[in-house]
Amino acid sequence: MRILIVEDEKALADIVKKGLTEEGYAVDVAYNGEDGLFMAENEPSDLIVLDIMLPIVDGMTILKRIRKAGLKTPVLMLTAKDTVMDKVSGLDSGADDYLTKPFLFEELLARIRALIRRNSEAGTSSVEIGDLIINMATHEVRRCGKAILLSAREYALLEYMAVNRDKVLSRTLLSEHLYDSDFDLDSNIIDVFINRIRNKIDRGFDVKLIHTVRGAGYMLTV
Repeated sequence: MRILIVEDEKALADIVKKGLTEEGYAVDVAYNGEDGLFMAENEPSDLIVLDIMLPIVDGMTILKRIRKAGLKTPVLMLTAKDTVMDKVSGLDSGADDYLTKPFLFEELLARIRALIRRNSEAGTSSVEIGDLIINMATHEVRRCGKAILLSAREYALLEYMAVNRDKVLSRTLLSEHLYDSDFDLDSNIIDVFINRIRNKIDRGFDVKLIHTVRGAGYMLTV
């Protein structure tokens, strides 16, 4: 999944980016509201972590602008304030959740996972495709009850395909949701990761779950 962080405290933003990247997320960062608004409106994200107090354009204005434009991307608001009215104002403007600074990274990560699950078609903590079970809360993957070990990036790719099950996903789309804006979209890395995942979840089974749609991309389906 691809996450946009809009946070003017560079040290905090960089720490959060590092932690989320280690968890397998693709992360873009904007250090002011103007850049954040542009990236939110023009670059695909699965979730936005948005600070309220930002230079140039404040977070509340960004939130109202993207909601008015019809963008339904989940938004987790960050603020140094902890008043009820601040939270009510943010939620009424279209925020999906609220987190007060300072916070533990583990709590931020848990809230991000919950928002992504809530926004997925499944809306639950696990997704089942045939005999494959993906637990989005614990990142455990099993097929026919057998545990399958995946790297963070392999899991991220499989999870994205799972919440978009039965849909053909192009290499470009997969790249955009797995890597930040610096990623070379001409790279064949998606094909490499698809082959690795296939070797782990399809090898030895009669029913294959990952399908290549020639000239279009890949699909996870029974």
